[in-house]
Amino acid sequence: MDKIILHPIGIIYTPYKESKDIPIQGIFKSKVEACVKLKDKYVGGLKDLNEFSHAILIYYFHKSVREDIEGKPFLEQNKHGIFAIRSPHRPNHIGFSIVKISRIEGNKLYFTEVDILDKTPLLDIKPYIKYFDSRDNIVSGWLEKHFKNGSIPKGAIPSDSVESD
Repeated sequence: MDKIILHPIGIIYTPYKESKDIPIQGIFKSKVEACVKLKDKYVGGLKDLNEFSHAILIYYFHKSVREDIEGKPFLEQNKHGIFAIRSPHRPNHIGFSIVKISRIEGNKLYFTEVDILDKTPLLDIKPYIKYFDSRDNIVSGWLEKHFKNGSIPKGAIPSDSVESD
């Protein structure tokens, strides 16, 4: 198979207009709220999602214009393989975020714990299920040294970003 065609099911609207304003993960700015506006034909797919606390958003890094095989992640000067980092400059430019559901109103899903650029095309939504999606005894490779003793690395939260916690 040489080609796969995906179509956005909606658009993600966030207060982050530039990538420099986005925390490295949404949990570091947990009170910032955003929303997904679904295309009308997909609204029925939101049925019962309000019974979950979190969702996984799968989206397209629409501002990425290159494909790297190695990259320098935010917290490091060293390069790592693209599959060992979460750079948008990857084959297929697909991203995902685990977000906390605030509410659903019509075709809009409001959420917090956002780390997504404004007007990002949404490809899919999946419920986060602790029985399937959580693991024990996790090792986080090169990132381990940056989170010693549970501390948040300097620079993980942009100082001049939209809203502070």
